Amino acid sequence: MDAEILARIQFALTICFHYIYPPISIGLGVILVIMEGMYMKTKNIRYHRITKFWVKVFALTFAVGVATGIVMEFQFGTNWATYSRYVGDVFGSPLAAEGVFAFFLESGFLAILVFGWDKVKPRTHFISTMMVALGAHLSALWIIVANSWMQTPTGFHIVQEGIMTRAEITDFWAVVFNPSTLERVSHTLSGAWLTGAFLVLSISAYYFTKKKHLDLAKSSMKIAIVVAAFASMFQLFTGHLSASQVAATQPAKLAAFEGHYETAPADLYLVGWVDEANNKTYGIKLPGMLSFLIFGNTYTPVAGLNEFAPGDRPPVNIVFQAYHAMVAIGMLIILLAYLGVFYWWRGKLENVKWFHHVMMWSFLLPQISNQIGWMAAEIGRQPWIVYGYLRTKDAISKTVDSGEIVFSLIMFTLIHILLLALFIFLLIRKVKQGPDGDNSENDNPEQQLQFAE
Repeated sequence: MDAEILARIQFALTICFHYIYPPISIGLGVILVIMEGMYMKTKNIRYHRITKFWVKVFALTFAVGVATGIVMEFQFGTNWATYSRYVGDVFGSPLAAEGVFAFFLESGFLAILVFGWDKVKPRTHFISTMMVALGAHLSALWIIVANSWMQTPTGFHIVQEGIMTRAEITDFWAVVFNPSTLERVSHTLSGAWLTGAFLVLSISAYYFTKKKHLDLAKSSMKIAIVVAAFASMFQLFTGHLSASQVAATQPAKLAAFEGHYETAPADLYLVGWVDEANNKTYGIKLPGMLSFLIFGNTYTPVAGLNEFAPGDRPPVNIVFQAYHAMVAIGMLIILLAYLGVFYWWRGKLENVKWFHHVMMWSFLLPQISNQIGWMAAEIGRQPWIVYGYLRTKDAISKTVDSGEIVFSLIMFTLIHILLLALFIFLLIRKVKQGPDGDNSENDNPEQQLQFAE
């Protein structure tokens, strides 16, 4: 393999490992605010206990997320030096804002959130919880601003310095509110809320199956179901907005999403396979539905891949499969969330054993959806690293050879695997210990019979 492919593989693996943790932190942050808010309103000690338990999970996730994120930043200066020189003036601004306005806010209040239960007033602790959650959301905002600018660059001009060209900011707020920022931020955050909610649902379902810590399980599952039900529908809505934005700003990517080659009224594939050699797509489709979703009718033409030179097209089949898998998982997530609402409404939430067994593994669904959604978005903009301006093959460092990248690829992959194994080990141990930090098999019998109404 050449250096470009190896560098892309290394960065992709680094992103995939890192992106396991921030969505959990963002989603859990919202749930912690709700749980502690319920405690502040009702003074019910049950909400105090469950909040303290989930804070431990949040702190573990935050710590590992920071560790995996540090590695990612070094690659800009090692494997992607040309890219860094080209976009440094633009890309550095939102990353600096993320560090100053988001990470410091989140990490500054984290100590009070984790260790301040008996050291500050309840109102002060609640404010700290909200600040940590806000910091997690602001961190996501600035990172997505930077990535969205790469997808739909605005607010800059090109400066020529000798033989080197670089992008220079002319309008900071045009960079921040580039054409894809709002849709991508809202869609990513809704996915993060689902990630946190389904982790809570999974662990709560585990307690139901083991008949342990039922008080925590019932209260946590109800709150997580509310978050999951809202976030799943919000993600469907933001997904539609994001696809419409892609149609306007990155038509080649949208055509790859649906394996659409000819400029004509476009069908919507439910499942399929793209024969890239012959420019054909086979599968089950809804005639005219893609045109309807974008334009509100079934007859308006949608630009096809044949409008673009072969060298300007993304790898179609992998983008098609990733996009459709993401959509399918999203629909399954909606189904599970509203099944939970249905069983809660019927008063059977704690009694449906098959639902508990399914939900024990449901935490994987948002994680997989997050990963393949980013895969579709990032591979879908190829061959561009800055869409329409800088190709990926031109962005790699000129002095890094394949052997050096292979060594760092193996080393960093092993480190990330070890960190993931440590995270899973510590998470399982915390789950088995339960809210009281011990290995008792049951809560107080009276608590087992009560619901957090």
